[in-house]
Amino acid sequence: MQDSKTILVALTGASGMSYGVRLVERLLGAGCQVWLLYSQVAQIVARQEMDWALPSQPGEAEKSLSARFGAAPGQLRVFGREAWFAPPASGSNPPDAMVVCPCTMGSLAAIAQGLSQNLIERAADVVIKEGRPLVLVPRETPFSAIHLENMLKLARLGVCILPANPGFYARPESVQDLVDFVVARILDQLGVAHALLPRWGEGN
Repeated sequence: MQDSKTILVALTGASGMSYGVRLVERLLGAGCQVWLLYSQVAQIVARQEMDWALPSQPGEAEKSLSARFGAAPGQLRVFGREAWFAPPASGSNPPDAMVVCPCTMGSLAAIAQGLSQNLIERAADVVIKEGRPLVLVPRETPFSAIHLENMLKLARLGVCILPANPGFYARPESVQDLVDFVVARILDQLGVAHALLPRWGEGN
């Protein structure tokens, strides 16, 4: 594999499921090991936005998604929302980095308060306390003062707040180009090589 990093990706119930799905695809393509978590509402959003049925059972999901993304055996692992004995639940076995994409304001608030009521929140708490990179990709507008205060609290803890705001200087020609812009910025934060779009100042 080109890259041995273990990246935990959590899909929550915000709009913008395409960002998270494309991220998983590119991480696997880069040779990373991916641990995947998703909320119940994320399953609803995936069906609404992508006509995609995310299986409820982790084993079934792991098999289905590995086939969908062409993952190598064992490269993609899916954990249930209350799998408290899963690796990301403990600081003794944290991922190299975690991304919540898309990230609801509810998930962001819970992470900011350290609630740890499900494995997504607990994994984020572990990543923060272990000093590993955490990237949150909120897809909401406008932001209320509550949202902004929660983001500021997390940013001061070193969490990367990366809103799903695609740029237009690369002259996107499709929705996929807009998705790839955001995913490219996430991959940059993770230190994962990609060729999703040209770098600023290159090819101009």
